[in-house]
This record gives sequence, structure tokens and C-alpha cells, in this order.
Amino acid sequence: MMDKKTKICVKLLRSLVSDVQGAPYPGEDIQSELYTIWYEHAQRAAVECFEFLDANYPQDKKALNKSLNKSIEKIVE
Repeated sequence: MMDKKTKICVKLLRSLVSDVQGAPYPGEDIQSELYTIWYEHAQRAAVECFEFLDANYPQDKKALNKSLNKSIEKIVE
């Protein structure tokens, strides 16, 4: 059985995944209004997830930061 924090976390992550899956294809005009609206919404969902994780799972913050930094390094290469 999940505790309250886990249920909230799952809800936030499902919302974020749904937003990412629903991303419009920008085509030639990456500045289209639909893409901009989606991007802002997805960014808010991501920030909410990270804020929740930081507030409720602080012991995992260092490991998460390390994992994210490794992922970013791979993308940049």
C-alpha cells in the first residue's frame, strides 16, 4: 500500500509523462503557439515534480542530481 507522499508523487509523475507524450510536433515553425503552450505546461509539471521530490525525499537529492548531470553530459557530447 502506498503512503500519501508516494500517491502524490505518482500523480505528479503521471501528469508529467502525459504532458511529454502529448507534445506537438513543431514542424517548420518551432515558435508556434501550440508548441509554446505545451512547452510551458510541461515545464510547470516538471518543476512541480522536482519541488515535490526535493521537499519529500531530500536523501535522494544528491543521487538524482548526479544522475541528471550524467544524462545532460551525454546529451551535450
